[in-house]
Amino acid sequence: MSQGRGSASRTAAAAALMLIYLLAQAEYARAATYTVGGSSGWTFNMASWPQGKTFRAGDTLIFKYDRTLHNVVALDKGSYDSCRTPVGAKVYNSGNDRIRLAKGPNYFICNFPGHCESAMKIAVNAA
Repeated sequence: MSQGRGSASRTAAAAALMLIYLLAQAEYARAATYTVGGSSGWTFNMASWPQGKTFRAGDTLIFKYDRTLHNVVALDKGSYDSCRTPVGAKVYNSGNDRIRLAKGPNYFICNFPGHCESAMKIAVNAA
């Protein structure tokens, strides 16, 4: 029994969807994971930590810290520069936060009093 044109269209559409899915999965498979601060974890004087590293959208940063002493806040450049947390900023406080990088600049600080001012902050640009 032969198949009609409708079957061929559905087969082509299914193949195209499968290709798009596989390409998306390949992008995530190439994503890297970085522990911020290495073995010392998220702490003071972190601003230079990203230097010399290449980041891509979809890479994951892991922030490890004592949650009674620190946190991680994702914010915009102005707030990063001023060390001020805007209303609505995403605050992480698990002590083991996994944050996926968005394409472009990504800014993070600790907003405990005086911590951002002591360079407990990083700016990461993801290609």
